[in-house]
Amino acid sequence: MARPSLNIDVAKKDQKELRGLLKGGVQQVRVVLRALALLQLAEKASAPQIAKVIPITPQAIRRLGHRYQMAGLDGALYEKQRPGAAEVLDATQKQRIIAMVCSDPPEGQARWTVRLVTEEAVKRKLVPRVGRETIRVLLLHHDLKPWREKNVVRR
Repeated sequence: MARPSLNIDVAKKDQKELRGLLKGGVQQVRVVLRALALLQLAEKASAPQIAKVIPITPQAIRRLGHRYQMAGLDGALYEKQRPGAAEVLDATQKQRIIAMVCSDPPEGQARWTVRLVTEEAVKRKLVPRVGRETIRVLLLHHDLKPWREKNVVRR
């Protein structure tokens, strides 16, 4: 048995706004594809028919239609802001690691390396655990290159 067709009424005002969006300047590709799909839904095309013309799956087109009904035009075209991952280090931990890197390296080491900074930060209990990439990015943001013997070029 086939799925029932979508009965989504796109308001005339929204259709006009969609056409203006498509004629306008630069937009994200996914926004343009969603706008095209909504215009096709306004013309009572089914999701599989639209999927043949626009490179979006029928399921995504159905979800787009339902999102339009629930959240309106902006909710259908644009995604909500995602929170992203929480920061691994807080400000005091970052400052302590930077201060450690600015000091002399441990006994028996000529200079700091990213691995050495990671190991020492955990050993000195500045942080419970931390990855090398986190340390690398932290040093990069502070323009520190402690693995160089000197931060200048010698003759």
